[in-house]
Amino acid sequence: MIFDLVKTHLKEAESFLPKGKEDLEQFRLRFQSKKGILTDLFARLKEVEPEKRKEFGQLLNSLKQAVASKLEEHSAAFEQEQQQSTNNQDFTLPGEPMPLGSHHPISMVRSQIIQIFSRIGFNVSDGPEIEDDWHNFTALNIPESHPARAMHDTFYLQAADGEEAKVLRTHTSPVQIRTMMNQKPPIRIIAP
Repeated sequence: MIFDLVKTHLKEAESFLPKGKEDLEQFRLRFQSKKGILTDLFARLKEVEPEKRKEFGQLLNSLKQAVASKLEEHSAAFEQEQQQSTNNQDFTLPGEPMPLGSHHPISMVRSQIIQIFSRIGFNVSDGPEIEDDWHNFTALNIPESHPARAMHDTFYLQAADGEEAKVLRTHTSPVQIRTMMNQKPPIRIIAP
């Protein structure tokens, strides 16, 4: 009766075809684990009559080899399949784009302020960042002796021959001056 059990397990092992790695692992655990079929059958070897032990041992070794062979064969097949799927990648295709950072908190607040004022009817005005002296100071009634015109408070740019002196815009009021020169009132602007 124990011989029939071993023969049944041997047929099962020889005809085993796993559907995936999980099936193969279940097969291994069923046969080769500490509480598996092979461990149990080898423990039952002492129950077999002494004159039939050699035959039973050979049958058990055949089962053990069949299980090992199936495991090795299908493990290699799955490994090869995995390598082929990895090798089938086209490395000449463009990669997935990676985000290049995020918005600065000040830029986010600026955008929110512009949205709020736009909803209540204000327009966003912008002007040059390099201004002439007239738009930056004189049109705003800032006298020649005012501290805002001092060299330590304003960046002056070298003027070419015959040109008016230029400064880096020190505030957004020159944008208001330019807007007032080009539009008729009422004017509703922000110059962030």
